Amino acid sequence: MTKIGLEIHCQLTKLESKLFCSCKADYRSFEPNSNICPVCMGLPGSLPILNKKAIEKAAMLSIALGCKIPPKIGFFRKNYFYPDLPKNFQITQYNAYGPTSIGYDGMIMIEDKEIKIRRIQLEEDPGRLVYSGSSEKTQITLVDYNRAGTPLVEMVTEPDFENPKQVRIFLNILADLVENLDVADPYLEGAFRVDGNISIEKGNRVEIKNVGSFRDIEKALHFEITRQQSLAERGIPIPAETRHWDEARKITVSSRSKEEEQDYRYFPEEDIPRIIIEKSLLDNLKKTMPESIMSKKERYINKYGIQTQVAEVLSSDKFYSDLFEQSHTERNAKEIANLITTDLKGFADTKEQREQLKLTPKHLADLADAVLNNKITRASGKTTLQEILKTGKPVSEIISSLDLGNVDDESSLVKAIDEVFIEEQKAVSEAKQNPDTINYLVGKVMRKTKGKANPSLTLDMIRKKLDSQ
Repeated sequence: MTKIGLEIHCQLTKLESKLFCSCKADYRSFEPNSNICPVCMGLPGSLPILNKKAIEKAAMLSIALGCKIPPKIGFFRKNYFYPDLPKNFQITQYNAYGPTSIGYDGMIMIEDKEIKIRRIQLEEDPGRLVYSGSSEKTQITLVDYNRAGTPLVEMVTEPDFENPKQVRIFLNILADLVENLDVADPYLEGAFRVDGNISIEKGNRVEIKNVGSFRDIEKALHFEITRQQSLAERGIPIPAETRHWDEARKITVSSRSKEEEQDYRYFPEEDIPRIIIEKSLLDNLKKTMPESIMSKKERYINKYGIQTQVAEVLSSDKFYSDLFEQSHTERNAKEIANLITTDLKGFADTKEQREQLKLTPKHLADLADAVLNNKITRASGKTTLQEILKTGKPVSEIISSLDLGNVDDESSLVKAIDEVFIEEQKAVSEAKQNPDTINYLVGKVMRKTKGKANPSLTLDMIRKKLDSQ
């Protein structure tokens, strides 16, 4: 039997400052080693000052994951030497002496399976190692401490996963959740890192460290299951160790023997007193935290009649759900939801594409209304949307300049319908016998009019012509 547990490190990217000092939490735009101070460099005499907003964001995440939150939380020193750790210890949380981390005993459901969250702990990120050089012989390691002290939460699951697919589903749900809560942007480089702990029956636990993408953690786990099963079949012991994912070779590589908790010599961080988590704070967070993804989905379905699949896609993506909320009315909600999930997502699905969008909520509202009011067809609506994304021009101007308005008068449609009836005599005969095939003729008329024919008027006229023959 395969058992998989996860340790997910999620930076709190929506915060302005680091966990224990006033340096910027967003370190990505700085020159190396320029976003540092005596506190995040661990210089003698410097003292940490806890970021209150980090406590609130971590508590909000704990609430969303159904975790228990203790009345007091504490911080500990985790001692180990590594070049990216300037203090030679990391300030983190530790539950060995009772629950003192920001959250514990939570849960996420995936495919009717309960994945338990053992704990959520608030801690500082270490610095970053940068490897330079064209070959192993000339390679050197540089250290950038800009990231040191960046606030992050580590979420530790129980070993409840049975296969890598479940892991991928879980991580997608979790990433959507932290984005929806406005706690973090999980798609920033280095903001969402995963360690996998995996063992097969009667084997030791092996840890796979710091995998940067969901696709890679799934591949790494698949490889590790195969590797461990191969060793077991040959009677070779599986050592407890830490392995790294080699992305180029698509294999895991032994890094070091697995440390145990006692190796880190945890002890309380005396420079940070115990923090009281007041009930009033938690009550206020529950009132002000964003609507959950599940609640949004149910509201979209029940209030606006949006299809389940469309509501699921829309509610789970914060960027598009925010756009929907800012643009819809009760009348056009369904049309806007379809425009976003069917058309817009195809044009702008990556972070870079979204940042370059010239589309505004007003554009979407006007476009949906134009379709609903039969000013343009759904096909012309897609053309209009493409032009909006290129130019940012108003909907009415695009419809006029590209001559996308519906063909509404019967005299203009008669010629196109007559031509279709001559060209598609077999389809006409079938439509007389089976009315369900009329849509084929409507489609042919739409093609002749370059998508501008009013669909309902076209359908009525074709039916009348069939009845008269």
